Amino acid sequence: MDFLSLREKWKQNWAGRSLLLLASKLYGLGVKLNLLAYETGWKPSKSVNSRVVCIGNITAGGTGKTTTVLLAAMALAKKGLRVSIVSRGYKRQQQDKKEVVVLFDNPDTDWRLAGDEPYMMSRLLIQYKVPIVIARNRVEAATEALRRFRSQIILLDDGFQHHKLKRDANIVLVDAKNPFGGGHLLPLGNLREPLTSLKRADLVILTHCDQATERELEQTKDTIRQYNQDVEILESEHKPDYFFDVCKAEKVDLKSVTGDVACVSALGHPETFENTLKGLGLNLKQVWRFADHQTYNEAHLRTFEDTRAGMPLITTFKDFVKFPDNWRDILTGNVYVLSVNLHIRGGEGEFDKFTDVLYPKFSKMR
Repeated sequence: MDFLSLREKWKQNWAGRSLLLLASKLYGLGVKLNLLAYETGWKPSKSVNSRVVCIGNITAGGTGKTTTVLLAAMALAKKGLRVSIVSRGYKRQQQDKKEVVVLFDNPDTDWRLAGDEPYMMSRLLIQYKVPIVIARNRVEAATEALRRFRSQIILLDDGFQHHKLKRDANIVLVDAKNPFGGGHLLPLGNLREPLTSLKRADLVILTHCDQATERELEQTKDTIRQYNQDVEILESEHKPDYFFDVCKAEKVDLKSVTGDVACVSALGHPETFENTLKGLGLNLKQVWRFADHQTYNEAHLRTFEDTRAGMPLITTFKDFVKFPDNWRDILTGNVYVLSVNLHIRGGEGEFDKFTDVLYPKFSKMR
């Protein structure tokens, strides 16, 4: 039984809920003490000779952080700016070691050495020549990015709760479908920090706005402004771009895939991926959901192959990179990866608000 299922089971009785609430209180105390240590200088934050912009969230999982980092990196690189991404590389093999892994001109690197999300980003950014530097110590990673690539801008991936590396701006993502993690800190809810942490945000982006009503969006904005009255709040949604046929290594138009399909994902919020497929008119005849960051093996793939009965199998880039190397020997027929991009609502002016936080005066570089 995974954590989410266990948590829901515990919530059903007084004793279990009380235990979760106590754990949340202790967790919250630890968060406050850690932040206080940095605010008072007892724990020092270290600067590097580059602009550092953090893209993170206040809840666990599923806000669309990766697509936002990709959008930022592409926009900066297109302007000729030297941009690097720094990441911890969640669940990578070397996460307990001091080794720094760099993804740049080494496409054959095993994804396990970097983590699934950094590896996926490196493949999608390869044409933009954006290096990704992975280390548990993000100060060391940022220092390496400067040493090797003379980075003008460092994007700190998922670092809002990481205070060791001083940053110039914080962009906080809030999921419009479930903005505040049930109103409780982990483990009772999904909040990684109290809502008071929103005061540190220089920009808030609401994601998945197409899956929330206007009234819900306004209520979320009102709540955010209770903690950060003047912060700019942008609306965004994730739009499907194309299917990638992994067998033929070519892009496929979204309209080319129709009818019954099977899909598999291991995401923070798999329903978002599934709803996108449904929105394309596809009938999800078979659905597999795994815990976030699941690693796939041959047995998984044989189950997919034996069960889907010839239907196209659709997954995400993040999942596909974790298929075993011999996936071609097991999967037959059509296997697609859905490419999804983040779209800032409101046109060029709203997009400029995003890019100008990344790099002041960005919009004047046209």
